[in-house]
Amino acid sequence: MKRFFPLIALFTISLLQPTFSQKKTPSPPEFQAKKSEAEAHMRFLAADELLGRRTGEQGNLVAARYIAEQFRKLGVVPVPGNPGSNTVSYFQNVPFEKLGAAGAGEITADAEILKSGTDWILMNGDEANLKAPIVYASFGLENAAKSWDDYKGLDLKGKIVLVESGTPETQTPAEIVATSNEKRKIAADKGAIAVIELFNAPIPWNVVMRAFGGEKMSVLEGEKATGPAIPHAWVNGKEAKFARALRAAKEVDFKTSGRKSKIVNSYNVAGLIPGSDPKLKEEYVLLTAHYDHVGVGKQGGQPFTPEDSIFNGARDNAFGVVALLTAAEAFTKTPPKRSVLIIALTGEEVGLLGSKYYAAHPLMPLNKCIFNMNSDGAGYNDTTIVSVMGLDRTGARAEIETASRAFGLGVFADPSPEQGLFDRSDNVSFAKEGIPAPTFTPGFKEFNGDIMKNYHQVSDNPETIDFNYLLKFSQAYTYATRLIADRKTVPQWSAGDKYEPAAKKLYGK
Repeated sequence: MKRFFPLIALFTISLLQPTFSQKKTPSPPEFQAKKSEAEAHMRFLAADELLGRRTGEQGNLVAARYIAEQFRKLGVVPVPGNPGSNTVSYFQNVPFEKLGAAGAGEITADAEILKSGTDWILMNGDEANLKAPIVYASFGLENAAKSWDDYKGLDLKGKIVLVESGTPETQTPAEIVATSNEKRKIAADKGAIAVIELFNAPIPWNVVMRAFGGEKMSVLEGEKATGPAIPHAWVNGKEAKFARALRAAKEVDFKTSGRKSKIVNSYNVAGLIPGSDPKLKEEYVLLTAHYDHVGVGKQGGQPFTPEDSIFNGARDNAFGVVALLTAAEAFTKTPPKRSVLIIALTGEEVGLLGSKYYAAHPLMPLNKCIFNMNSDGAGYNDTTIVSVMGLDRTGARAEIETASRAFGLGVFADPSPEQGLFDRSDNVSFAKEGIPAPTFTPGFKEFNGDIMKNYHQVSDNPETIDFNYLLKFSQAYTYATRLIADRKTVPQWSAGDKYEPAAKKLYGK
């Protein structure tokens, strides 16, 4: 009998093996994602025919349509109540005011003649030929809480107002930009016919001219443009003779050909995948990536040639949109416990405007959003890793690392900290509201020649993409989202983070 025991034991084990294999949990659908699908999305979105997907232009609209139809094909549903073209729209209309490039003009103060495009930039306004008294009004601001009353005792009707840039508290570029429109509006409401602002930020004037002298877009709120059409000039305030002449002058000649303004529309493309757990599906994870890029020729802001003038934006940010579409396909097949809201955002390249608009006009309650996984980047120089801005700030390191390892990728936190990258993509629009919001980025550890070779260059074409890496990146992004959406407890900002107070206000904790 002893010699038969091993045979009986082996037979018994063989009978049990199918039972064990049947109990094994199958991998979620993202593990079966196909490189051919990722490549097809990339080759369409970064094709020459889309002309660089510049916000509000035809290629941008085609990209939006492509994303919407992919949602429809996969079974992603429109967000209920989205006030788009109809009740089943994937499109959230984002209206923009588009200003043309600053034109010719002169400002004459006493003996000084200041030339447009060299000494000053027209920030807003129609064609004008003005000769009027000039009134100095400090920073041109009113704020009772801070005791700012720069127009006290001044009569601005029919006059040109001269103001300093920024506020009494700060002269940072961000604050100068943020307060500039407000200054123009206050001055116009008080009867001023033009505004001259002495720009004094600690950045080179030629950088200011490049950044603000060309075509400019801003979100259009309501029926009117964002600010009266009175001329508003930024003058090089670091040039002492200009500042002296303007402050000393009693009267100024202000001539400008104006900046032509028109209204254009672009769209955030939004779709919803309801969660599988009835107790958790009211909460959701927000997935975002911008699909716009910088366009053609001069609009790209970088060198180009007659042979190639299209800034295709394969890395920035067709890469992130492919990750969104990979997630959409996987989650429609097997939804996570919480719902997933997917939004392809417009207007990132012109100032994060699509995400800012959505944060101000959300289609779903922001306080039900437990996490935003944004995807954006300048490109990659290391295909063994993903890089995550805010990895240690936003409470989901374990899930992101687990998901990345599943596809053979490491995780590198916050490359190039001197660049302040966390606050330079669409995630910051949601972080400011209090939502934990990292940016999941193709792998790099620092900005170097490998990154800058293609970032915002006409060379950033699909043919230069490592499609095996694109697939792994998109799979890791999707799986990390699934793990976060399935968590028992929601991610939290690190204690003391600058966005933690906003989270307490949003979530009531």
